[in-house]
Amino acid sequence: MPINVDLPHAGIVRVTLSNVDRRNALTLDMFKDLADLWPRLGCDRSIRVIVVTGAGDHAFCSGADLSANLTVEPEIDELIDGAFLKTLFLPTPVIAAINGVCVAGGLELALGADIRMASSSARLGLPEVRWGIMPSGGAAMKLADQIGQAHAMDLLFSGRLISAADAERIGLVSSVLPSDRFHDAVMDYAQLIARNSPVAIRAAKQAAMLHRMSAYQKREPAEREIVAQVRASGHPQIGITAFLARAEPVFPDP
Repeated sequence: MPINVDLPHAGIVRVTLSNVDRRNALTLDMFKDLADLWPRLGCDRSIRVIVVTGAGDHAFCSGADLSANLTVEPEIDELIDGAFLKTLFLPTPVIAAINGVCVAGGLELALGADIRMASSSARLGLPEVRWGIMPSGGAAMKLADQIGQAHAMDLLFSGRLISAADAERIGLVSSVLPSDRFHDAVMDYAQLIARNSPVAIRAAKQAAMLHRMSAYQKREPAEREIVAQVRASGHPQIGITAFLARAEPVFPDP
């Protein structure tokens, strides 16, 4: 299954993105599965912590599968919203265990988590603009809130990837852990949270996040209009064609 769900410890659910041959890129079915999964997990009061990670040792998630041309899907914006927790408030604490490459939609999925922990070999970034695509899964709305305007604009505009150490320095991840015991260390931390009062934890998350989620919900319709303008420009088609051909895109002036 492309999305694997298991219970490694009492009260802890692990969600694993499993598309190893494509660095855990998200297919349309994976978008649908994630959008359906999060509300179900959030309603289960026996779940105290959710850990989301990628299968294998080299990738958390490389974003959407560009070979699938997902933009032709009529409900793609709703699927992105639901899959990436863009505007959905999930009451359960979510840890993104970033075990390698975490780029594009992969990073936007991680931005939907409460805590981001990275392996020392991880690389993170938002390269969408290199391919004529606007990051529409939450980065444009959330990144400046989370790491500050200057660092956010750097990542959004340059498309460059940064190391786990640099991600920790700018607050993009909360901690960097040795790759050889990464998953064990994440689970140790998840168990630390799971031992605390689930009532108090959920209340703390609600107090910390509800006002932000409300703001994102109000801004999201306007962002969809901006995304539609980018798609109509033809630049995403130019970029995706170049990406699939392993070529450099050439974008005309707007």
